Amino acid sequence: MPRQLFIGDIHGHYDGLRALWTLIDPAPEDQVYCVGDLIDRGPRSAEVVEFVRHHATGCVRGNHEQLLIDALSRGEGDLGGASLEGWLYSGGHATLKSYETSTERLEDDLHWIQQLPSYIDLGHLWLVHAGVNPTLPLAQQSPYEMCWIRDVFHGSQTPYFPDKLIITGHTITFTFPTIEPGQVVAGKGWLDIDTGVYHPRSGWLTALDWDNQLVYQVNVFSAQQRVRPCQEAITFLDPRLVRPRPRGVGGRLSRLSP
Repeated sequence: MPRQLFIGDIHGHYDGLRALWTLIDPAPEDQVYCVGDLIDRGPRSAEVVEFVRHHATGCVRGNHEQLLIDALSRGEGDLGGASLEGWLYSGGHATLKSYETSTERLEDDLHWIQQLPSYIDLGHLWLVHAGVNPTLPLAQQSPYEMCWIRDVFHGSQTPYFPDKLIITGHTITFTFPTIEPGQVVAGKGWLDIDTGVYHPRSGWLTALDWDNQLVYQVNVFSAQQRVRPCQEAITFLDPRLVRPRPRGVGGRLSRLSP
């Protein structure tokens, strides 16, 4: 039976992505989706984007893709605008360096990134980078909140969809109360698979096979690999433990937090 696989925030860690891809070993009929934040912080963002463009089934836009779009908003490949400093501070320097030999490649990837959807509806599963505002109907959700939201979504006591599981990245799982590095987090109707690949406390890059209830992981620092059943790899988060996080520069929703 074809698998649907979901890969967490990659953040420029191309070697980790290739190791994880080998571990999950997708067949031609399998579908592999990414939750966004392909770029920034890690050293090989350009190669990550190229690989995902040619091999993944789909990808949603993350807040780091949005930061890139905002930073280059004065023109294609033209660095400028008020958001440039924020993007560079959030890991954009590493992304620029990965493209330093080819401005044309950056412009081409920017066109592709601008077309990424805010969410992908797969029926029983619903893919989005950060989450949704639980107080608003789907038609009123903004792309901004789908890229940036955290606490209001994570602290909701009621699943947003009665019949869909929301799969997200964006918030590193060990930043939730009681969650250990490398664990996947489940809340009320959502699952977060951003296990902090770039962070020295973690290094784990995660792929989820929900239908077969398996979690695949590689560690970019230790080269450790593991495959665990979901019941072992996923920790449930009591939404009452969720606390507001500080807002980032310019009022972004925890923009500069992990």
